[in-house]
Amino acid sequence: MDYTVNNAYALVTGATGGLGKAFAYALAKKGYNLILTGRSEEKLVALQSEITQAYGVQTHSIAADLSDGESRFALMQEIRAKNLKMGLLVNAAGADVQKAFSAYTQEKLIFQCRVNFEAAVALCRFAIENRAERLEIINISSVSGIYPMPYFAIYSATKGALTSFSASLREEMKGQNVSVTAILPGAMPTREDIKEQIKGQGLWGKLAVKSPDWVAEYALKAVRKNKRKAIPGFWNKVMRVSTAWLPDSWRLKFIAKRWSKISKDAF
Repeated sequence: MDYTVNNAYALVTGATGGLGKAFAYALAKKGYNLILTGRSEEKLVALQSEITQAYGVQTHSIAADLSDGESRFALMQEIRAKNLKMGLLVNAAGADVQKAFSAYTQEKLIFQCRVNFEAAVALCRFAIENRAERLEIINISSVSGIYPMPYFAIYSATKGALTSFSASLREEMKGQNVSVTAILPGAMPTREDIKEQIKGQGLWGKLAVKSPDWVAEYALKAVRKNKRKAIPGFWNKVMRVSTAWLPDSWRLKFIAKRWSKISKDAF
């Protein structure tokens, strides 16, 4: 499908973040028309200008806080008003709050659940309703959602839910020109704090890490092949297979021991 015609657009959430920005550039290089959204209007306008000048694709930037229902609705209304039809949706926005559950506030619980799961699901529904001739959906989940993760419990649960939802939606949309793929990345060096965590993992961190640019290209190939879910990187696949046989009690104990030493809030 030629995304430069027929008024078909790719919507990228979290477009000013590390992975979202990688998707924006990867798509622009391929000639996709873009709708970029994120919380910072200033960063979005700057990104839109860079992409338009470099690749000449049609680009719209619409600031929105995906944790806020009204802001999310306003995003959808603006896209409808401009009659922009969806050819691709990339749900890249996420909140990686990491702390003991008892350290959460009610506000932070709601924020993380809404960004990681509720917003992605809502935008899937919107994209299906406002799709072009064909629609591809990429939901960015995480290998952290494969198993329960003490001290990373909300992130793990919301990403696991997104993977499950994606598989269900894919089955429901068969025969309707809609493909849905969940991507389960491991660590990506998108911020300084994450880079330090990767260093702390030693050799395994070096082997398993993949750049946002690499993950974006991998994800685009996976959705084009209509894969149900995909784990980027050989060593992340090895981790999944090698730990599958372990008893839950062993995995929980190991994860709790490691992740209890790390605490960070949303950025």
